[in-house]
Amino acid sequence: MKTIKPKKIKEQSISIPGSKSISHRMLICAALCNGTSCIQNLLESEDTKYTMTALCCMGAEISPIKNGDYNVKGFGGNPYPFDQDIYLGNSGTSMRLLAGVAAIGTSPYCLTGDRRMCTRPMKSIIDALTLLGIQAESPTDQGYPPVYICGGTKKSGKITLDCSLSSQYLSSLLMVGIFMKKGLEIQLQGNPVSSPYIDLTLDVMKQFKVEAHKIRPDYYKVPPNQQYNPGTFSIEPDLSNAGYFWAIGAVTGTMIYVNNISKNSLQGDLKQIQILEQMGCKISIENNKIGVCGTELKGIDIDMSDTPDAVPAIAIVACFAKGKTRIHNIKHLREKESDRINVLSTQLTKMGINVKQGEDYLEIEGGRPEGAKIETFKDHRIAMAFSIPGLIIPGMEIENPACVKKSFPGYWEIFDNFLA
Repeated sequence: MKTIKPKKIKEQSISIPGSKSISHRMLICAALCNGTSCIQNLLESEDTKYTMTALCCMGAEISPIKNGDYNVKGFGGNPYPFDQDIYLGNSGTSMRLLAGVAAIGTSPYCLTGDRRMCTRPMKSIIDALTLLGIQAESPTDQGYPPVYICGGTKKSGKITLDCSLSSQYLSSLLMVGIFMKKGLEIQLQGNPVSSPYIDLTLDVMKQFKVEAHKIRPDYYKVPPNQQYNPGTFSIEPDLSNAGYFWAIGAVTGTMIYVNNISKNSLQGDLKQIQILEQMGCKISIENNKIGVCGTELKGIDIDMSDTPDAVPAIAIVACFAKGKTRIHNIKHLREKESDRINVLSTQLTKMGINVKQGEDYLEIEGGRPEGAKIETFKDHRIAMAFSIPGLIIPGMEIENPACVKKSFPGYWEIFDNFLA
């Protein structure tokens, strides 16, 4: 249990590690190269380590150079056989993105994880791989891990894919589409959630000289006869994690900057600054940093289907806003590391905040939050979000604070030492 003590926050600039989303994609694309790449500012977290370990099981050679910089020697389009289970903890990103890599191998792989991971759906990508003639199965009708995948045919075709729960199913297939005999065409069953992450995937692929085309929001094409080219790549800071510090600026009324942020970033969570501006915050965009400072906060109605990781931080800001904030189109949050809709509702209620939840929404009535003991349910984003009110109200305690290692191992060091 970690006790958060209120403190006076001064204007300052914070530096944060590389993007988790980009780190996963960079590692996979580098592993799909013939040759060695250098990846700079790679996020060193539990989730990215699961991806690194899995890629090494499949034949990649990954070695650290210095803090955050790694060499990755790829296996091209030919993952090596591995006859043991590949354990991915509760990293849904690793599980979904690596399913595609497993599918281009010629030997069987078993992808599994912890208890929560084994309740998170994989049926959409299992069905899509089956359409490609790839053996993919789960012991459950819902497609929960462990997932067994054995490639072989790599036949081409036009497949349909359901991305209503995660865009990562599409990203997984896009990254390996060039290894199908005649490329790949993917028709989505409706528009995907978290669509900015798809654009992020396309951008990382492009950096490795591989093209995939977004014909329409629901239709993608990957041409054949391409190859991933090794090189030196740098990862920008994680804007999901930047959001906690922008939220601190919002609720404390102090300008908090995050360094090395481009206003042109493709990370979907850059949208947080627009959301916070709508809620009454002042936004400052300078050459290489973006800052947020709260003034008179007000409730808003906002669709956050494309920015699911930002919901916990925005929900905390809503506690301090005048009026009601309605966050909707977020059904997919129920399939994250925890059921985030329910966890946010129950923990905010502990703080004396009126909350209403529905299948795909949260309604939060701003008020006077009180200190409480917060259950994190081992969810890193819940732990970080609920640390924020502890800076201005006494009595906030965070259970299992170490769960932040999943995406931001240095969070508490920055929170405790830099925000002084």
